[in-house]
Amino acid sequence: MTTRAELLARATRCLADAGVPGAERDARLILRWAGGLSGAALQVSLSEVPRAEEMDRFEQGVAARASRRPLSHITGTRAFWGREFLVTPDVLDPRPETEVLVAEALREHASRVLDLGTGSGCILLSLLAEWQDATGVGLDNSAAALKIAGQNAKELGLQDRMELIHGDWSLIPSEPFDLIVSNPPYLSAREWEQAQPELNYEPAGALSPGKDGLEAYHALIAPAFEALRPHGRLILEIGASQADSVLKIMMKYFEGDAAVIRDLDGRDRVVRARKADNS
Repeated sequence: MTTRAELLARATRCLADAGVPGAERDARLILRWAGGLSGAALQVSLSEVPRAEEMDRFEQGVAARASRRPLSHITGTRAFWGREFLVTPDVLDPRPETEVLVAEALREHASRVLDLGTGSGCILLSLLAEWQDATGVGLDNSAAALKIAGQNAKELGLQDRMELIHGDWSLIPSEPFDLIVSNPPYLSAREWEQAQPELNYEPAGALSPGKDGLEAYHALIAPAFEALRPHGRLILEIGASQADSVLKIMMKYFEGDAAVIRDLDGRDRVVRARKADNS
């Protein structure tokens, strides 16, 4: 009879052979998912033989991951900023580097927040969960994505503090916000062609606008500026080579108070700017 430890070793080799980054980690997470186990429960039960249904579920999950389907699409959730978010192929898989944006946003309290291209809602909901008195709006042009964001809001008990709007950048509300955040599509056409195969399972429109990847910044920065109250902040995730280009667009509207924040790997990841008093 095959134990969980033997299953784990076999799956790790399979995923490594398929070129999956972090093969052992993903094999463990799939095994936990298949058996409904916590990390501690898995560790103390590695010598046990799993039930037939657990083994079948595990093998299906490993086969899907070996085909480079994102792990979150297999397990249905992704951990982000200490919480679990429902994830489907209709939304971007929340990535650890996007937590840099959340950390920067949390440096200063905001009562009213707008999230442009909210997707799963992971950014906005993480902020609302930290700020108990804050409310926010999530805008997205995908009705399917907004459905997932709404489910995540309900799971976190935040649905009463989050409004969802279906539409593109032209529908940015004109009310004054303290904070506007966005992780817009920013992969250039070339980067999209060279991207990891996992991205083929995610919504292309949320990842790349084509060409130089700057289209979304040209479209959203001006209306976002108008929607900010004086001293309000705009915080955007960017591609690692886009800081200068995005700052140049920002400086057409914001008066000098701008900065670039790097991620843990030392890559430019976020730009932020503040609206002046007299804007």
